[in-house]
Amino acid sequence: MSAPRPVTLLISALGGEGGGVLTSWIVAAAEGLGLPVQSTSIPGVAQRTGSTTYYIEIMPVTAAELGGRRPVLALTPGVGDIDLFAASELLEAGRGIAGGFVTRDRTFVVASTSRFYAMTEKTAMGDGRTDSTRLVRAIEAHAQGRLLFDMEEAARASGAMINAVMLGAIAGSGRLPIPTAVFEQAIRAEGKAAEANLAGFRAGLDAARREIAPPAQRDGKRRHGPMPQLAGLEAEAARTLPAAAHEIAVEGLRRLAAYQDTRYARLYLDRLAPIREADAQAGAAGKLVAETARHLAVRMSFEDVIRVAQEKIDPARIARIRADNKLGPDDPIRIVEFLKPGIEEICSVLPPRLARAIIGYSARKGWLGRVYFGMEIDTLSVTGWLRFRALAALRRVRPKSHRYAEEQAQIETWLAAIRDAAKLSRELAREIAECARLIKGYGDTHARGWGNYAIIEQRLIRPALAGTLPAAAAVDAIASARTAALLDPEGEALANCLAEIARATPLAMAAE
Repeated sequence: MSAPRPVTLLISALGGEGGGVLTSWIVAAAEGLGLPVQSTSIPGVAQRTGSTTYYIEIMPVTAAELGGRRPVLALTPGVGDIDLFAASELLEAGRGIAGGFVTRDRTFVVASTSRFYAMTEKTAMGDGRTDSTRLVRAIEAHAQGRLLFDMEEAARASGAMINAVMLGAIAGSGRLPIPTAVFEQAIRAEGKAAEANLAGFRAGLDAARREIAPPAQRDGKRRHGPMPQLAGLEAEAARTLPAAAHEIAVEGLRRLAAYQDTRYARLYLDRLAPIREADAQAGAAGKLVAETARHLAVRMSFEDVIRVAQEKIDPARIARIRADNKLGPDDPIRIVEFLKPGIEEICSVLPPRLARAIIGYSARKGWLGRVYFGMEIDTLSVTGWLRFRALAALRRVRPKSHRYAEEQAQIETWLAAIRDAAKLSRELAREIAECARLIKGYGDTHARGWGNYAIIEQRLIRPALAGTLPAAAAVDAIASARTAALLDPEGEALANCLAEIARATPLAMAAE
């Protein structure tokens, strides 16, 4: 008589999430029932360049039922041989699919919709985040079944580590031959933080039983709730903008009201009105408005030292740090910020005339990009908090600052280019709108991004608008140049791309 096939479980967890403890709970539960079980782990390179994977095989019958026969269990997972794949983070589920471990005929996926961004996502010149919606769709397309919910939030709400929530979700999936009570016994037997772990386990179990499978959360970004004073602007956006842009425009209004004030949000909506007309004339079906609205909201909420100061003393940030470190409201905490502003960053909050004078003098002295002011600030000390609070208070005078004036002038030029391009081609207008992805951050990051955008504007956008570069050729050229700039922030890939475009097109582009 042949032995039954073992149940296979592959777990993917990041460093510090307790993947080893999760594995030990499952193994202990199986052993408590007398089920033959074996586990192995493969450590990743680092916390976010490679996760640690844990592979477990469990025989669904007891050793006694096998009549003295000892099953041979595998040490490593096989492609196409996984019954249950569990991931503590959405991108790790995507990696499991890419590795071939998730198959339509066999694999059930349990994964968190939360994101812990990879370094390549954080350092990308544009929005380098992997599209969470695409990851969810990949899971739906490749898995036999799936259970998706925000395990990080469930862990925070229950006061537990995410590994306990994962265990509850695994138990609730019903894919392992282990009753819920036995998992709870394993947690109690382990002894450490048993009550907190049991709370997390039950949170994951409840989520599984409710069959939660929502679309991916919006990439971990905080969403501002509705603001009463914005009701009129939101209603106007819904009334005047195409349906495709409604959600994005409302989010942009809320973002900019929180960033500056409702007058600034009003300016955002006013700027979208000419784009709406250009969209209609070009027959873009609202897509041009939606794309421009998305990038315009980001560009208008540009990063400066005022914004940084606001974020540093945001009560939500302090609460999040306490929660992440399992600290109670009365537990002592010290947060030290390591800052290194340069001359241009400091000048960004000064009046334009004074800032230009200082920047010009510094450029003649060769100080720009070389002179920085390193400092360490204890955020929760009286002096540290007051320093950040004083900077954040400059929000009221931001419209009179050097950085504000520069940003608004650049935004108006970009919007004008979109409107002019829409007269030639809706695809060209959308590509120009997409070029805003190059401009992000502040300091050196912003300078590199803006420099790359300025080159693309000079070499491709202006010739296209002037008619010296055909619109059809410009669409492909701008898309290629933007991609090259995003992949290589130093500009070498962009230079090579532009050189190739110059050789390929028979019409002259603007000189460098």
